[in-house]
Amino acid sequence: MLNIVVCVKQVYDPEAPASLFQISSDGKKAIPPQGTPPVLSPFDENALEAALRIKDIQEAKIIVLSMGYKLAKPILKKTLAVGADELILLEDKQFEELDSYGTAHILACAIQQIKNFDIILCGRQAADTDAGQVGSGIAEILQIPDITLARKVEVSSDKVQVERLMGDGYETVETAMPVLITASNEIGDLRYPSMRKSLAAQKMGVTSWDSTQLGLETVADNRVKLQKLYLPERNSNCQLINGENPEEMAAKLTDVLAGVVK
Repeated sequence: MLNIVVCVKQVYDPEAPASLFQISSDGKKAIPPQGTPPVLSPFDENALEAALRIKDIQEAKIIVLSMGYKLAKPILKKTLAVGADELILLEDKQFEELDSYGTAHILACAIQQIKNFDIILCGRQAADTDAGQVGSGIAEILQIPDITLARKVEVSSDKVQVERLMGDGYETVETAMPVLITASNEIGDLRYPSMRKSLAAQKMGVTSWDSTQLGLETVADNRVKLQKLYLPERNSNCQLINGENPEEMAAKLTDVLAGVVK
């Protein structure tokens, strides 16, 4: 039986209106939008869907890992509702606001504690930081192969075959297990759970590990120093083109565009 670990992150809803987001007075932290619950990072949902498609074809156990502090269990239990077998939450005050290196280090420690794994799946990047470094960081720490930007994942015997996105198409990569794969959105959206499975998932227990249970006395300092967060300013300049008829307006528009080109 295959053992698959999927790393998922809880993020602020990227679809929430920008007007709901605020930055703390020191410019170091985003304030959660009021009335908008967190969600699973979309690329991590793609990674989970890749794991479920493997499980659809052959016997496999899917363990979901999520790290942070004061995690929203009802949101993360969606992973159980769609077909994951186990949910492990890495919760500790020290796990809050870590950079990519710190996050990869903690997740790698948890995966080493799980011990038996064949495939690790992560999203290509997180929906909040867009760094795209954690997956490859885990692979480096565990000293296993790393295949990024997967659009399709298949398992045959003791090998994994991945279609990996390129700038002008894709390439097919094959490697032995264990391996870490980062999934892109081309894999497809996460399937919807039924109402019955969603209700059943909320009753399922989860495993929680803190820094002590991971054997960590302290967590490494961030290697990235955040200078400032800010909301981007979007300015627009709209000019109305008037005229007696469409032909006149088209001529005036042509003159305006010609001026812009100059």
